[in-house]
Amino acid sequence: MKKLIHKIFFFINILFAISLIISYISVYIDPAIIVLPAFFGLAYPYLLLFNIVFAVIWAVKLRFEALLSIAVIAAGYSHLSNYIRLFKTTSATQGNISVMSYNLRLMNYYENPDDKNTEKKILSLFNSIKPDILCLQELFISGSAEKKDLEIKNSLGKNYNSHLRLMGKGKDKFYGIGTYTRYPIVGRGEIVHLQSSSLSIYTDILIDKDTFRVYNNHLQSFRLKSVEKSFIEELIESENKEALNEIIYISRSLKKGFIQRSMQAVDLKNHINKSPYPVIVVGDFNDTPVSYSYRKIKKDLFDSFVTSGYGAGFTYRGNYPQNRIDYILYDANLKNTGFEIMRTNYSDHYPIIARFRKAY
Repeated sequence: MKKLIHKIFFFINILFAISLIISYISVYIDPAIIVLPAFFGLAYPYLLLFNIVFAVIWAVKLRFEALLSIAVIAAGYSHLSNYIRLFKTTSATQGNISVMSYNLRLMNYYENPDDKNTEKKILSLFNSIKPDILCLQELFISGSAEKKDLEIKNSLGKNYNSHLRLMGKGKDKFYGIGTYTRYPIVGRGEIVHLQSSSLSIYTDILIDKDTFRVYNNHLQSFRLKSVEKSFIEELIESENKEALNEIIYISRSLKKGFIQRSMQAVDLKNHINKSPYPVIVVGDFNDTPVSYSYRKIKKDLFDSFVTSGYGAGFTYRGNYPQNRIDYILYDANLKNTGFEIMRTNYSDHYPIIARFRKAY
């Protein structure tokens, strides 16, 4: 009986090890061609955790089977370092350019339309930090867009400039993204994502005598629910048939999201490659570091969390499994001197801040 249990346990271990390997491979496979590996990439942190548990259990029992998960984990160390930074790096020269990115979750409007307190706290946060460049996603405006734009500018301080891309919903409700900066804006534009509400804008910013192009992005979300609930809640609260329908619905939503983001990532990267200026690429990619989209966008760029972050890099704190989906990327014309994830609870995302200085 013990031998049978041992074989079953090791077989399950093999399945999780293979699943982790598939997650590694997913970064090279376009979901528009084959979507299945992308599901494994999304589950990477949890597949990794299961393999760690298996390795520890086998090691405690002094069994050679521990080598299986240990070898698979070691093979994907580069992916692990995109999630967790064990050593804090500091720079003797502090950065004089601060960049902040924050998905606002519509200022909490869709959960509680009468909630004005969250918005006040967010504006107070902006006032306390006053980043040189602020990139917002899921910006929601009820009423005058010009008035709200001015209100955000006033929270940041005098002489801030803005670049907004808003979509109207009715006469006085707007949704979109916005980039704010204390530097002069010398150019602006957008990347159109067809058949999607996803938004990408680029803003040419003059810093001293040098122009940098800042890409602010909110790529395709999974749109699992108009009001989010956890997977467990959805399945527990449903009858068996409803639970099956829920799983089918979730799978289709995930599949559609993977495919659309892969196409958006290609469009974004093509635009980045043609930029006449050094670039900073930020926003909510809605994809993890173990994904085709992230690998595509990041190519030839640096990730500020990987460069100077510390600890766990999870930026999404909502009801669905926590993960890292918000980024500040940059090219070799900048030196990253700091990175921070602010553990505020005003949104289902954490705001992230990176600091830079020019590399020349």
